Amino acid sequence: MLNFNECKLMPENILPTNGELYLSPGFYSVEQADDWFELLRRKIDWRQERLFIYGKWINVPRLMCWYGDEHAHYRYSGVDHPATPWLQELLLIKSDVEKIVPESFNSVMANFYRDGRDSMGCHADDEKELGQNPLIASLSFGEQRLLRFRHKKSKAKLELQLNHGDLLIMAGEIQHYWKHELPKSRQQKKARINLTFRRVYC
Repeated sequence: MLNFNECKLMPENILPTNGELYLSPGFYSVEQADDWFELLRRKIDWRQERLFIYGKWINVPRLMCWYGDEHAHYRYSGVDHPATPWLQELLLIKSDVEKIVPESFNSVMANFYRDGRDSMGCHADDEKELGQNPLIASLSFGEQRLLRFRHKKSKAKLELQLNHGDLLIMAGEIQHYWKHELPKSRQQKKARINLTFRRVYC
């Protein structure tokens, strides 16, 4: 189990079995989250990427960009992602997260969900570059969206509504046993920015 540097910011593990999942609602205040959302929306080099999935190339249903240290290359779905050099804003956010979690991150995936039609398919962050039991810190800015977890064997489900300024930590064996997704929404949704900080082992 994780030991957080400021335990008051993190509740207990909310995953019923096979892994660790922690939610810190309002990690950033509404005012702070508003500022970060606008800065990230303007400064991140948002790109429309294409991934090779099930034997064909498709447009990713969101905008994204991979930032990190020089050698933090990341490969998934048949695509290599050399790291874009850090923005100062991302380093400041990374420092805030590292103050409470027992990890030093060297990369971040930035995702921009433009509306409810943008989504993230069901997957596990189990690439070998992330190590045996990766700790991933996920920050949400902007519109509330649903994040759904599914157990690979039992098919158990856990659903979380992630709000503006929330921090979610995935750790332990969660990537071995659970997949997660951010599904499309039938409701009208405004934009959302998600940052997932990771450590890539080269």
